[in-house]
Amino acid sequence: MNRIVLFLATNLAVVAVLSVVLNVLGLNRPGSNMTSLLVMAMVMGMGGSLISLLLSKTMALRSTGAQVITNAQNQTEQWLVATVRRQADRLGIGMPDVAVFSSSSPNAFATGAKRDSALVAVSSGLLDRMSQDEVEAVLGHEMSHVANGDMVTLTLIQGVLNTFVMVFASILASVFDRGNGRDGGRGMGYYLGYMLAQTVLGFLASLIVFWFSRHREFRADAGGADLAGRQKMIAALERLQIESEPKALPTTLAAFGISGDGGWAKLFMTHPPLAERIAALRASH
Repeated sequence: MNRIVLFLATNLAVVAVLSVVLNVLGLNRPGSNMTSLLVMAMVMGMGGSLISLLLSKTMALRSTGAQVITNAQNQTEQWLVATVRRQADRLGIGMPDVAVFSSSSPNAFATGAKRDSALVAVSSGLLDRMSQDEVEAVLGHEMSHVANGDMVTLTLIQGVLNTFVMVFASILASVFDRGNGRDGGRGMGYYLGYMLAQTVLGFLASLIVFWFSRHREFRADAGGADLAGRQKMIAALERLQIESEPKALPTTLAAFGISGDGGWAKLFMTHPPLAERIAALRASH
């Protein structure tokens, strides 16, 4: 469980600012050089995603109030750090920061711009309501997200989508304008068209991001099963079913979390239904 909504929110905010810059510079003016438009859209589109990625750990800590364990104060914290360290060694990645945030819901997330300097955090509710074996599986799931480079891959996908959204929004906006502004420049139709097209295309792009997030959950479950044991991973997911749907993480943290359930709004989910994830694990052997 991670930040997908927070990531998307930060990304969209950055892209919105960069889009204004693009308009001010006139690089998306109808009839402007398409190569220049594409290059600038790529720089700005990727820029929004990269900035979101670089800020991911800071944003995650602030939004959840998670406290990084710098000096383990009790046996639970000692066990958490030792388990993450053992899994990091098995995966061949650097030791991430380990943190705990206050929440009655069983939840966890992993984030960070680099595999060797990530952040793995668990909720107090997870520690209180799950067995040690189940927590170990959840940690394995999150560590698999880190080892698989899911955050970086998500950033690249979002960056490419940002680029297409900005370019096609500019092209579509020209249809609403066609130089109706003063001195043949852009008229109000262009700006309204650009805002509308960017909103609609951005929404469609987010569905692709959600699909990617759901797809990677199955792989992270398999990774957790490999690190902690298949039965422990299944037990952890079944525990989430028993506990019912955990409270949602802040928008940016939803994507790489451990939660998820079904419903007609599956297209807008960052996680597959828990029943599907359990079934996939049971069918893996």
